[in-house]
Amino acid sequence: MNEQAKLAVVPTASADNGAGAEERMYREIYDAIMEHRLPARTKLAEQSLGEIYKLARHGVRKVLNQLAADGLVDLEPNRGAFIASPSDKEAQDMFDLRQTLEQMAIEKAMAGVSTADTRALRVLVERERAAFMQGDRSLWIRLSADFHIELARLSGNDLLVEMLRRLVSRTTLLISTTDAPGNQPCSFDEHLQVIEAMERKDREAAVQQMAHHLQQCSCRTPKKNDKGFDLRAALGKRPPK
Repeated sequence: MNEQAKLAVVPTASADNGAGAEERMYREIYDAIMEHRLPARTKLAEQSLGEIYKLARHGVRKVLNQLAADGLVDLEPNRGAFIASPSDKEAQDMFDLRQTLEQMAIEKAMAGVSTADTRALRVLVERERAAFMQGDRSLWIRLSADFHIELARLSGNDLLVEMLRRLVSRTTLLISTTDAPGNQPCSFDEHLQVIEAMERKDREAAVQQMAHHLQQCSCRTPKKNDKGFDLRAALGKRPPK
């Protein structure tokens, strides 16, 4: 192999650092959104994010595009990127659509679900429960959303998975930060009830449990946050000295 070919296949340190910074930026913005440290309609200025994460503008845009694809950020022509703020009607429309799609996912999944499949879902729910009990809100929310995506994957329908992935992310924005323990909008106990019905091969009960769970989610609306905020502080970054 000549030197030019070697350079073509060996990643540079800067490329590795760039990819790591993009992943870190995505995860930290995701967590800040889900914990409502970044209120709805917060503008995510490319220049500020580039300075915070030491990323070139194209790297920042790549992350913002991924957040937009996941339904967490709205990209507005000539205005920039903003934390998504679903209207009341959009929220209800999304939950209505989730009712239909998640019923379909369960019905298709149960046609071929195995003991190993339900065991894996149980492990996910136990991780979700543990994160909640340990006070790790961002991980708990992420695992709560993952449950719905992993259940959809058992349907074997990739398009269904992609549609639900965006809907789950966007509706998760509506989870309030002030719900009391035991009254959570995405309860691991409700997830477990869906799994138990699937293990009994009781399709009707599984569908009913999921419908009840989603109805509970849709009954909650986000708390308004009119406080001022600082982008660096919201992302847990100290200003440079």
